[in-house]
Amino acid sequence: MIKEQESGEKTADVCRRHGISSATFYKYKSKYGGMEPSDAKRLRALEDENGKLKKLLADQMLPSRAIATQYPAGQETTRCCETSTQKKW
Repeated sequence: MIKEQESGEKTADVCRRHGISSATFYKYKSKYGGMEPSDAKRLRALEDENGKLKKLLADQMLPSRAIATQYPAGQETTRCCETSTQKKW
């Protein structure tokens, strides 16, 4: 798509053929312009992997964040065996 435009074809014609806006075309051009197709595929694969890793990290952090919210640092917690009906000597 970018090569079509760089070869002299009008941007509007390229965008119309591919069904995208000119803003999207220029966004792609700024991101992928000057790259070989193999480089663009590698970039896309790395972005996908990064997204998956971020999701895994978020899934791992969720339980510990819930615990931290339930038991904030510095606050005293009651022991599990203490109840309010126990006699205090």
